[in-house]
Amino acid sequence: MRPLGQRFLVIYTGVLTAVFAVTVLGGGATSTKLDTLDVQRINIVEPDGTLRMVISDHAHLPGIIVKGHEHAFDRPQAGLLFYNDEGSETGGLIFGGHRNAKGEVVDSGGSLSFDRYNANQIVQLLGVDDHEDRMAGLAVSDSQENGQGHRRIWVGRDGDGVARLALMDGAGHPRLLLEVPDTGTPSMAFLDSDGKVMQRIAPMAGSNRGR
Repeated sequence: MRPLGQRFLVIYTGVLTAVFAVTVLGGGATSTKLDTLDVQRINIVEPDGTLRMVISDHAHLPGIIVKGHEHAFDRPQAGLLFYNDEGSETGGLIFGGHRNAKGEVVDSGGSLSFDRYNANQIVQLLGVDDHEDRMAGLAVSDSQENGQGHRRIWVGRDGDGVARLALMDGAGHPRLLLEVPDTGTPSMAFLDSDGKVMQRIAPMAGSNRGR
């Protein structure tokens, strides 16, 4: 017969092991406080396993996921992706930037976007500055379910240095432009569906109105 102290130690050890197993394997832990957590990807899921959000580095950022099924899509950024109740991508925050073998800055900037249900982006806040694109602003788009959409509003600064408000028709053609170049002379332009300026309004040279 084992001594009483030894039997107590065996029972105590068994109880601790059981509690640990229930906590770790059974999801008994409700919260954990950490100072630093280094990971490459975090999946946020519903109790039934439906994916709702991914926080990931570049290497592990998923392709396009629709109703839980992933379709290959190369993303050169890291970021955070949002998913709706059905596990379909519905927007996200992506960011990146590096130099290629030629020393050119590529994929530099960030984008926060939100999608329409079962469709493309309807709102996008972005800033891009690399060897191909230079722009910063807010874009609002139409987006048809199971179809293509068109940009309807752009407010921002393009690569040509012009601060611009552009309003487009349903086909995505610019129809009204409010522009202020870096030289400081503002203008308003009305365009036809082919992009031809029908009328442009600008301040008269030497005008002192408003003083």
